[in-house]
Amino acid sequence: MGLWSLPSLLLVFLNCCASASTPAVATPAVATPAVDLNSTEDTPATLRPSRSPKTPETPRAPELSGPRPTPVTDVAALCVCDLLPAQCDINCCCDPDCSPADFSVFSLCSVPVVTGDRQFCSQKAAIYSMNLTADPPHRVFRLIDQTNPSVFCIQISNYKPALSFVNPEVPNENNFDRLMQASGGFPPSAESEVPSTATSDAPQPTRYEYGDPLQTAGPSAGSFLRLPSPLTSSLCADQNPAAFLVSQAFQCSRRVDIEQCEGMAALSMAHYSSPAILRVPHSTTQVSIKIQSVMYRSLNHTLTRLEGQGVLRPSLVNTGQDRLCSNVVLQVKYCLLYTATGQIQEASLSLVLGTLSSAVSLLQQKFEILFIQHGTKPVPLSGNPGYRVGFPLAAGFRPQKGSGIIQTTNRRGQLTILRSTGQQDCLTSEAFRDPVLFGYNVQSGCQLRLTGTVPCGLLAQKMQDLLRGQAFPDYVAAFGNSRAQDVQDWVPVRFVLHSSSMKGSCQLPVALGIEVKWTKYGSLLNPQARIVNVTAQLISIPEPLPGPERTIVISTTVTFVDVSAPAEAGFRAPPTINARLPFSFFFPFV
Repeated sequence: MGLWSLPSLLLVFLNCCASASTPAVATPAVATPAVDLNSTEDTPATLRPSRSPKTPETPRAPELSGPRPTPVTDVAALCVCDLLPAQCDINCCCDPDCSPADFSVFSLCSVPVVTGDRQFCSQKAAIYSMNLTADPPHRVFRLIDQTNPSVFCIQISNYKPALSFVNPEVPNENNFDRLMQASGGFPPSAESEVPSTATSDAPQPTRYEYGDPLQTAGPSAGSFLRLPSPLTSSLCADQNPAAFLVSQAFQCSRRVDIEQCEGMAALSMAHYSSPAILRVPHSTTQVSIKIQSVMYRSLNHTLTRLEGQGVLRPSLVNTGQDRLCSNVVLQVKYCLLYTATGQIQEASLSLVLGTLSSAVSLLQQKFEILFIQHGTKPVPLSGNPGYRVGFPLAAGFRPQKGSGIIQTTNRRGQLTILRSTGQQDCLTSEAFRDPVLFGYNVQSGCQLRLTGTVPCGLLAQKMQDLLRGQAFPDYVAAFGNSRAQDVQDWVPVRFVLHSSSMKGSCQLPVALGIEVKWTKYGSLLNPQARIVNVTAQLISIPEPLPGPERTIVISTTVTFVDVSAPAEAGFRAPPTINARLPFSFFFPFV
């Protein structure tokens, strides 16, 4: 027995031991070719492994469809921070234009890791770092295998074109016909790709939505209500369509020839009152524009209301040396009433006409459109956003924390004071009170005449009711248009009591002083008045000596204090010039 027969005997011995150690598991017999131990012929170097049937305990490994192609992208050659051609970019450690001398002055690597497609389970990654402790500092480059921890990753990809971007083939005279056939050719007409609105099967809208152009009755489907506006210059452009729920106001100029004023449609009243608005888009129901008011402005700027004049047309008038054109439209204001379902219910028009002189070549016109929902009343405001002088202060109550402000419907009855009357009797003028108007310092009062003996507690409560009114508010709006749900735009009223230092005496309130501090808010060109603090001081005195008839004077004061800081014009800081001169700039003087 030679050395060549020893491996075969060892294989047989191991098979016998495996069979003896697991008698309970039946293993199928596998036919193996007979091997002549004494044969001198060379056996093949690789033997085909024997196939065993699949068992439930041992899952079969998936067969690979092929090796993964070599990635087209080499991460070691990628550099996303290389922006300057043929120059070294600062702190770009992957820039091939940088030399070791350039790396020695880098402080860090702006792009430390460069990878390819992150969707692969395993991929190459180029790691860049700086060794700043070395002398001189140098760049450290490593190429590692990075593992994607995600469960949804690509293990093997055999589609080679997916590993890179394919450069598109540029058409030329040689491949044009082939590319034409591959793309299916051009459509017979460019208009065939755009569906016609008249023949479209899509359902027509049954209401206007925000921003939809307001359609008018006309021979074509593209008729809209126009609102002239300035575009690139101050001249009027008449093609601007009015949009639903978009309230706008424009002022523009129009070149006018006095000899042709009668034929210019933009100067005629009928041009703005004749269109009929469609109630909903693409409907047959029309809403006519009703002329609500017509004002006439003369050459000296006096306004006169015209009644029952109908539709006036521009007319040219000779006045000796000058020629005038009357009934020219100067201002146009549309007011549209709409419903909650997006339908136009009514349309009204207010006009201002005037006279145009031949000395005027540019006519100033104003156009405005306003939308009001049907069934709602406009909320009166005291300013937008800041308070306007002479308007009442908005005030209200906050019943509990987290709720909004509750206001009365009477805007002029939210914060009131005593009204001074000729009789000076507090009891007869108790029901008459004046609102606190912004910017008006007011002092009012009355006399309370007492006869006989009145309990001090009852008298003090009555006098306090006279000073504060039926419901003294807890909050005052900071702006004239503050909404009730925006509690942060409301200022709490600070109530302060001032009483006499005499102990044991009954205190009677005789005066109420309201101090309102406000400031200018916003731009210096258009500052807005904003209330920042409201303080109500109730002053009490000891009860006067008893007598058959007593008279007590009750007074209220309102003071507005401007606490605005002086406006300071702000300028940007001048730029600092960090210029360094060469070392030998002053040679040979220094």
